[in-house]
Amino acid sequence: MPTVVVFDVNETLSDMAPLADSFDRVGLGSSAVEPWFASVLRDGFALTSTGVNPGFADLASEALRVRLAQVRGTGADAPGGGPDLEAAVAEVMGTFGTLSVHPDVVDGIRQLSEGGARLVTLSNGSTSVAQGLLERAGLTDSFEALLSVEDAEAWKPHPASYAYALEACGVSAAEAMLVAVHPWDIDGAARAGLRTGWLNRDGARYPRYFTPPDVEAADLVELARVVG
Repeated sequence: MPTVVVFDVNETLSDMAPLADSFDRVGLGSSAVEPWFASVLRDGFALTSTGVNPGFADLASEALRVRLAQVRGTGADAPGGGPDLEAAVAEVMGTFGTLSVHPDVVDGIRQLSEGGARLVTLSNGSTSVAQGLLERAGLTDSFEALLSVEDAEAWKPHPASYAYALEACGVSAAEAMLVAVHPWDIDGAARAGLRTGWLNRDGARYPRYFTPPDVEAADLVELARVVG
C-alpha cells in the first residue's frame, strides 16, 4: 500500500456520461463530448509548454464557444449567437459541475482509506469541482487534501505538478501512487518517480510510447485490492 494515493479527477473519478445529453440539448451532438474534452486538454498542455498556467473552466468554456460557433455561425446576429451562445455554454458547464462519480469509486475509495492510505486529488481542473463531486458521493471525509494545478506551476503531466502534490503531502515520490484513466497522466507521474495505477474501465490498449503503469485494473475496487 502506498503512503499517499493521488487521484486524477476528471474521468478518473467523475463519470462524464451525462454530458452527452447536455451536448445534444445545445445542438452539438453527443459524439462531440470526447473531441471537446480532448481539445481542452490539448490546449491546456500547449499553453503550459509556453509557461502559461490557464484555468480549466476558461479553456473549457471557450472551446465550447468555438464549437458552437462552427455549428451556429459567428456573431451576435447569427442563429444562436449572443446571449443564446452563452446560455448554451452555461448549460454544458453546469452539467460538468454536477457530475457523479463512477459506480466503482465509492467502494474503492473506502477500501483504500480503510487500508491506511492517505488520499488526495490532483486535478487540472479546479478544487471546487473536485469538492462538489466528492461531497455528492459522500467521500469528502476520506480525502486529506484536494489539490489543483491552479496552485502549481503547470498542468499535469509537467513534472512541476507532481512535485507540488508531493511537497503538499510531505512525501517522496517513491511513497506515492498516482491513479488515473489517462495514459499521459500515468506516464508523467512515472517520469516524476511516482508509482502508478491505471484504471482501464474500457479494456483499452495502453499506448506503447508511454511508460507502462505499475498496476492496471478494470476499476478502483480491483486496484484497491491489488495495492492493498
